[in-house]
This record gives sequence, C-alpha cells and structure tokens, in this order.
Amino acid sequence: MRLDKFLKVSRIIKRRPVAKIVIDGGKAKLNGRVAKSGSEVKVGNILELEYYDKYFKFEILEVPNGAIPKERAKDLIRIIETKGIKIDFETEEEIFEKKLEEIRAYNRDHIKKV
Repeated sequence: MRLDKFLKVSRIIKRRPVAKIVIDGGKAKLNGRVAKSGSEVKVGNILELEYYDKYFKFEILEVPNGAIPKERAKDLIRIIETKGIKIDFETEEEIFEKKLEEIRAYNRDHIKKV
C-alpha cells in the first residue's frame, strides 16, 4: 500500500491530499529514509512523521488491503515515540502554498470545463 493511502487508512492523517503534502514536504521517513507518497509500506517498517508541531515514530504492524473500520485503525500501528517540535511557520506555509498551486494547476489542465 502507498504511504499516503496508509496514513489515511490508519487515520494518522485523515485526508489523503493532506498526507501527500506532508510527505512531499519531506516530513515523513520510512526506515530512516525520506519517503515519497508512493513509497510502499510493509509490516515491520518504522515510520517517522512530523505533523504540525509533533514528531511521531511508529512501527507498522499490519497493512490492510483496503478501507477498514475506524475501530481497527489503531491496530495497524504501534507508537514508539512522540514529542513536540519547533516549527518554522514561514517554511511550512511555503510548502503548503507550493502544493496548493500544483493542485490548482493540475485541476486547470485536467478537469474539463462545463
């Protein structure tokens, strides 16, 4: 399963486009390496994630084949570590704005006008 989809299915991040922005901003690592949205997630992987003002480190215990009930989401991961971090909001805003512009450009180019 792709990392961005896993973050949504596991409910670590509730929306896949937000997960993609976080990952593409260099805020996610799989087994110590900076990950991409399409990185394959496997059982036993260690996922590190900076999200807002928090740092999380998870072990992936299960990778489902698709959507799962909300009650089972917590069974997919084990939290290893969590802590607060200091954020440079200007940099974070630049990353978000860049991704937002990419989404708008894609929509302009690929969505038919009615």
